Amino acid sequence: MSKGQTLPRPLSVAGGEKVRGKLTSNAPLAPLVWFKSGGNAEWLFEPSDEDDLISFLRDLDQDVPVMALGLGSNLIVRDGGVPGVVVRLGKPFAKIDRIDETTLRCGGGASGILVSSTARDAGIAGLEFLRGIPGTVGGFVRMNGGAYGREVKDILVSARLVLRSGELVEWPIEKLGYTYRHSEVPAGAVVVEAVFRGIPGDLQAIGAQMDAIARAREESQPLRSRTGGSTFKNPAGHKAWALIDAAGCRGLTIGDAPVSEKHCNFLLNLGSASSSEIEALGEEVRRRVREKSHIELEWEIQRVGTKG
Repeated sequence: MSKGQTLPRPLSVAGGEKVRGKLTSNAPLAPLVWFKSGGNAEWLFEPSDEDDLISFLRDLDQDVPVMALGLGSNLIVRDGGVPGVVVRLGKPFAKIDRIDETTLRCGGGASGILVSSTARDAGIAGLEFLRGIPGTVGGFVRMNGGAYGREVKDILVSARLVLRSGELVEWPIEKLGYTYRHSEVPAGAVVVEAVFRGIPGDLQAIGAQMDAIARAREESQPLRSRTGGSTFKNPAGHKAWALIDAAGCRGLTIGDAPVSEKHCNFLLNLGSASSSEIEALGEEVRRRVREKSHIELEWEIQRVGTKG
């Protein structure tokens, strides 16, 4: 425990000794997110399976906030840390099963690369774009993640969620209320599974398209840096990076956090940037774009927790 850091409040879980997963107090989140910055989770829960998660949330004091964490690619964890419980889905939630010729059932912890590769090997086309989303099924179902002209809403059939109350529900796509980078998944809910449907395709053609996506990302994005992915949503009729560039923000720096020279809709942590510096940089970019183009950029990256 670092100097000045207080112990977390007691976690009110009836029958807490029955939790089969891993429950950690004051858990550092910086190692789990792409920016490698930010404070601790008051509690980090890594359930052993779906039933473990259901019973944990059902018995957890309903006043305790809950947040799901995937690969941490689209996230700024503020320096004061995250109150309540952060739920992280591990290997038990990364399974993928083939339902029929064009349909896959995917665990909420499965990565976009794993889902697209499994679809390729099964001769299912239409899911190649998931190769370009650095996240997990749970995250991009919640956010209607997209890349290269496609979005999750184009392939999703239904999703299984464990609500904050511990209730397990299955929602058809219509109930998710998808819009651009947004869904109606309730706060505190955890997406544990999704059913995706593509179309029959040629394995080699699918593989070639996935390779092309991987090359395009490597060439245009700072993938080997500490970053959070695309920072701002594209406003209607515009590209966020172009607005940022036009406002003179390419290379703009606060502390150890610059706007990427390679792709200026990406913010970077050069090594010692705090989350407050990264967020402040984003807000300065928004201010300059507003001043230059009279367009209000909206954050795509999620900012969670309390400011230190």
